[in-house]
Amino acid sequence: MRSLEFRSHRLAEVQEFLSWAYAPIRLGNHGHAVGVQVERISSDGLSMDRLDVDSTLSYDAAALGRVCLITVHHGAVADTTTGRRVVHGPGETFLLAQPDRPCTGELCAARCTVTLFDPGLLDQVAEGAVPSGGPVRFTGQQPVDAAANRSLGVTVSFLRDHVLAGPDGNNLVVETAVRHLAAVTLSALPNTTMDDGLGWPGNHDAGPETLRRATAFIEDNAHRDIGLADIAAAVFVTPRAVQYAFSRHADTTPLGYLRRVRLFHAHTDLVAATPHGASVITIAARWGFNHQGRFAAAYRAAYGVSPSATLRAGPDQTAESLQTEQPPPLTARAGIPGSGPP
Repeated sequence: MRSLEFRSHRLAEVQEFLSWAYAPIRLGNHGHAVGVQVERISSDGLSMDRLDVDSTLSYDAAALGRVCLITVHHGAVADTTTGRRVVHGPGETFLLAQPDRPCTGELCAARCTVTLFDPGLLDQVAEGAVPSGGPVRFTGQQPVDAAANRSLGVTVSFLRDHVLAGPDGNNLVVETAVRHLAAVTLSALPNTTMDDGLGWPGNHDAGPETLRRATAFIEDNAHRDIGLADIAAAVFVTPRAVQYAFSRHADTTPLGYLRRVRLFHAHTDLVAATPHGASVITIAARWGFNHQGRFAAAYRAAYGVSPSATLRAGPDQTAESLQTEQPPPLTARAGIPGSGPP
């Protein structure tokens, strides 16, 4: 690992350093004094900077030639690259610009993490998943949804604080982590692997093996706040490939399967509980069901009775005390009889 630090209140020095660290850049401070601090930690193919700007600093930079992700921790970053002003605040992670395009904007008393890696990693991870062929291209700068934003931010933090900041010399860990970052980036940001195209994107990525790994991840992590981006990143394929795998081989969706697994766990907890020791609300919330009406309807559709009836029956209930309708089968790994998805 390599590290360096930079601090300056002189605009000319800041511009010279940032031009070296990123790409040729022009800065403006609107006539106000500005202090900039950069702490960089890097390894082959990846660099991560803690960038702190104590005032407002405008930038006009040439193409970086790398994927550049900005994670905002404090203040704001106002991006004007596309001609309109888009302000990103704390908790947001976004793509600064296409790797081969210039970028403009303002750092507004911002503290952020700047993550850069080789765009060639995207093609390695995608493995021909672009329906029209050719290299991966981003089609948007912001994550597809809140779960994708959260997944990308968590991955950046883990790499910065635990992988690059860990013991030196373990290149395999770093290489694996960087590939994982590329996979999460593909899962989170709009790109050409998500295009409709005319057929399956990467048939091998939408096959039974992807389904097996995705269902295993879902079953092991159903207690966590996960979404499509997390599932796709965990199995190193694109979100579209995961969706196709479930559609083709299980006749459901990834999130539909996640709800099924959570419903099964809620049912198991209700069967094992007593009315005096638990409530339907707490058990439902434990498994991510925060709308009681929708949970009750889904539970009744799967098990033929209300969740409160299951709870009242207590742990000594027999199969005959409930209606016989069973939930759709999960995989055998989850302990439910049935073959599961083929």
